Amino acid sequence: MKKRTLSIVLACAMAAASLAGCSGGAKDTTAAPTEGTAAETAKTSEAAGGQTTLKWSVWDIGSTTYYQPLIDAFEKAHPDVKIEMVDLGSTDYQTVLATELTGSGSDFDVVTVKDVPGYMTLVNKGVLEPLDSYIQSSSVDLTQYKGLTDQITVDGKLYQLPFRNDFWVLFYNKDIFDKAGVAYPTNDMTFEQYDALARSLTVDTPGQEIYGAHYHTWRSAVQLFGVLDGKNTILDGKYEFLKPYYEMVLGEQEDGVCQDYATLKTSGLHYSGAFAQGNVAMMNMGTWFISTLMDKIRTGEYTDCTNWGIAKYPHAEGVEPGSTLATITSLAIPAKAPHKDLAWDFVSGKDGAEILASTGTIPAVMNSTVADLVSSADGFPKTDGTSVEALNTSNLYLEMPVNAKSSEIETVLNEAHDAIMTGSMSVDDGLAQMNEKVSAILAK
Repeated sequence: MKKRTLSIVLACAMAAASLAGCSGGAKDTTAAPTEGTAAETAKTSEAAGGQTTLKWSVWDIGSTTYYQPLIDAFEKAHPDVKIEMVDLGSTDYQTVLATELTGSGSDFDVVTVKDVPGYMTLVNKGVLEPLDSYIQSSSVDLTQYKGLTDQITVDGKLYQLPFRNDFWVLFYNKDIFDKAGVAYPTNDMTFEQYDALARSLTVDTPGQEIYGAHYHTWRSAVQLFGVLDGKNTILDGKYEFLKPYYEMVLGEQEDGVCQDYATLKTSGLHYSGAFAQGNVAMMNMGTWFISTLMDKIRTGEYTDCTNWGIAKYPHAEGVEPGSTLATITSLAIPAKAPHKDLAWDFVSGKDGAEILASTGTIPAVMNSTVADLVSSADGFPKTDGTSVEALNTSNLYLEMPVNAKSSEIETVLNEAHDAIMTGSMSVDDGLAQMNEKVSAILAK
């Protein structure tokens, strides 16, 4: 899923963890690392008046608000240390980073890891330092990550710490609910209740259509409903568990509760544009949309969805409310890092979550203090009884778990999803295709 800087929301390293950042939009304006061994770089950086320089790989320095506050806090606590950011650009960041770390001249102390496939590439190349001994010696409580660190552990070792974590919630247009005299979504809705609510808000009068729900054309918008019970993953190789969710969404599509998938694909309508039209009652989407929504409303670009809120994702019967999907950005220490102990101090910075939240970005650990900082942002809905609480998650599941073959599997799942949603393949046939092709990939 695309990652964007939130002007109000989520994710840094635990209550005693991660300190650094990610975002999108600026050109690469920082020079690449110079040639030379890590040891030579360490000597050079420490020779200048006894000051040590830590090099941190990032992207989009010019458009990311939380880099400098994180650096300022760390340098204040470590007067003899200077943090130097190296912007590798956002477009091919993971490819460039892998090239840098496998080169003889790499001297990064801290690297930002953008996604799970990129993480696996670096782990497979053996260029990241295992963090387990640091975590143990620092008594870091991994339970604060709500299961995320378990999902990125590779062969019993953890090579990164999440610091930012976007997750999926339910956006809703309060004006539509108010006009229909229907109560807002709650933070504890089963899928049956959600489907009934969407249907109750639907209006099919030509020219006055109201869609009770909206699903973007990503496979995640439908398939990942099925992993919220913690019993299945998108890499299982057996996908019958997705059937009830496809049937629910296809039933809504047939009855005009949501817009037609094929039409959305053809028109290229973006989810933000769909919600901005003011005729979508509810839309499942990631928290990265919050900052966009607030900014567009603030500038007057969006005028038909100014009265909005968020609620926790709907869930299956018996599943804990607040169980949802996560996309993470993490920090890691290269195996050749010149200053590993100092790098760990930076990665595990105690105030990182609160610093991110104060800039309107959601950290990987959301406690009451951090949630209060996020929800106090200008433009965030604070009085509807659901939106603030929706920031508190219970169980987080990665959209694409750690697997060396995740990119191949992604292709199969996307193709089958498209075929099912356009009606060119039945649900059963589409799931059978997923089973066959993914099982073959896993067996290679």
